[in-house]
Amino acid sequence: MYEVLVKGNNSMETARVMKGFGLSPVNDGIILFGSIYNPLLTATVALPFPAIVYIGIILSTLGAALQSLTGAPRLLAAIANDDILPVLNYFKVADGTEPYVATLFTAFICIGCVIIGNLDLITPTVTMFFLLCYTGVNLSCFLLDLLDAPSWRPRWKYHHWSLSLLGASICIVIMFLISWSFTVVSLALASLIYYYVIIKGKAGDWGDGFKSAYFQLALRSLRSLGANQVHPKNWYPIPLIFCRPWGKLPENVPCHPKLADFANCMKKKGRGMSIFVSILDGDYHECAEDAKAACKQLSAYLDYKRCEGVAEIVVAPSMSVGFRGIVQTMGLGNLKPNIVVMRYPEIWRRENLTDIPATFVGIINDCIVANKAVVIVKGLDEWPNEYQRQYGTIDLYWIVRDGGLMLLLSQLLLTKESFESCKIQVFCIAEEDSDAEGLKADVKKFLYDLRMQAEVIVITMKSWDVQVEGGSSQQDESVEAFSGARRRVSSYLADMKEKAQKEGKPLIADGKHVVVNEQQVEKFLYTTLKLNSTILRYSRMAAVVLVSLPPPPLNHPSYFYMEYMDLLVENVPRLLIVRGYRRDVVTLFT
Repeated sequence: MYEVLVKGNNSMETARVMKGFGLSPVNDGIILFGSIYNPLLTATVALPFPAIVYIGIILSTLGAALQSLTGAPRLLAAIANDDILPVLNYFKVADGTEPYVATLFTAFICIGCVIIGNLDLITPTVTMFFLLCYTGVNLSCFLLDLLDAPSWRPRWKYHHWSLSLLGASICIVIMFLISWSFTVVSLALASLIYYYVIIKGKAGDWGDGFKSAYFQLALRSLRSLGANQVHPKNWYPIPLIFCRPWGKLPENVPCHPKLADFANCMKKKGRGMSIFVSILDGDYHECAEDAKAACKQLSAYLDYKRCEGVAEIVVAPSMSVGFRGIVQTMGLGNLKPNIVVMRYPEIWRRENLTDIPATFVGIINDCIVANKAVVIVKGLDEWPNEYQRQYGTIDLYWIVRDGGLMLLLSQLLLTKESFESCKIQVFCIAEEDSDAEGLKADVKKFLYDLRMQAEVIVITMKSWDVQVEGGSSQQDESVEAFSGARRRVSSYLADMKEKAQKEGKPLIADGKHVVVNEQQVEKFLYTTLKLNSTILRYSRMAAVVLVSLPPPPLNHPSYFYMEYMDLLVENVPRLLIVRGYRRDVVTLFT
């Protein structure tokens, strides 16, 4: 192969050199593979005779053509069968059958290129895609070697990641040297195909090098986070959501539809991680396959609801045992869930599910011991989705210090379109003789320092002792629920005493000894009554109400605690019962 570049005037020396090579002088031109009059210069000088080159060209062309006509249709059919490009679904074939449609399509492309009559117009495009293929292979080798992937075991022992990077760089440089315009078009087309596959293609793991890079990046980020508590400025809610703790859902619905909507409300602009957990009662060896199938179903459902979250299915003998294992082991480092979200068990009395109170109280106590925050959603069926705009107020009944979690949740709700038209009201419960105005000023200053806009309302309530001396109780729509709860508690306590007297044992509830102070039980019931009536008086038209979760009293039966909670949520359509944990989640400083 000879290449002569001739410039300038037609000097005798230039003509003599060109004649010696069998070329013709051409002004300001490039002559490849011979002269204009003798294009097959290589065949002219070939040994032992020129026909060898002709035969080689013909055989090489036929071989490449046959290889393309047999290999390309099968490759096209394989891509179609893998659903990588949905637009190629017409070329799908069953296993063991010939890809006739793909073969006809390939032949049509080949014939069209031949009919053009000038393969030089097609050669740059074909060359670009070959070079892109080599670039991709080199980049994959570069990433796998650089990231020390265990599956990367090259046969050439002298391989180094720098060689792959050099090869990829050379391919890109050659592309621009051939034609920068074709290079730009080829890169743009390859990028469009890549994003089309990501958006429309079937989800699958093809073992690409980027997944290994993401894995290494995640590991380094996790190590950099460490295990120490993060600063409130960098605190993110990571909710652990129980999909179906109470009651039953249809078989094809692995999670309550509104739980996914509520999980999105706990994230700012949808950014964050949620862990959706469901517990299957049974033996792990017997239910392992069912758990895998349920996990796939739950993951698909989360994708359908467009909720960024991880699905987990745990098999345990009971819900209490399963939750205790989850709250101790779920997550890694600072990516452990910090908030437990579940639905309020409104059905427990209606369907006479006597095992729910002990399970419910046990979960709350486990969260307190594990230092997890708790958010219990009452009225989940009425929770709005992203298209249902709410008006009114978001009311906070701030009773105990929770590290600012209730304030933070209210601010996160305002970032959602469904609640962006609402305003926040903070209700502070105070004793009758306390400095209400001073308390209001302090809370206002605190909210101002936190850069949170909210209206502060201080409510004074008579203490229990003052109420006993007065000998009267406020008559409102909550009194009937209060009377029913007191009657049921008295009946349950009488049954406990009767059973203990017959067996000659102390009072036992939930499998353990309890000590019941009837006056204290009455006090809890009355305090809950006052809080419920206050919520109904001031927040009847609120879009959502947030109230502090009272901890389960020590040595009280779980049935009593459920009566307290039922009285608290009575007639409140949409309520979030929140308990923080031993740390702040908001800060005064940016």
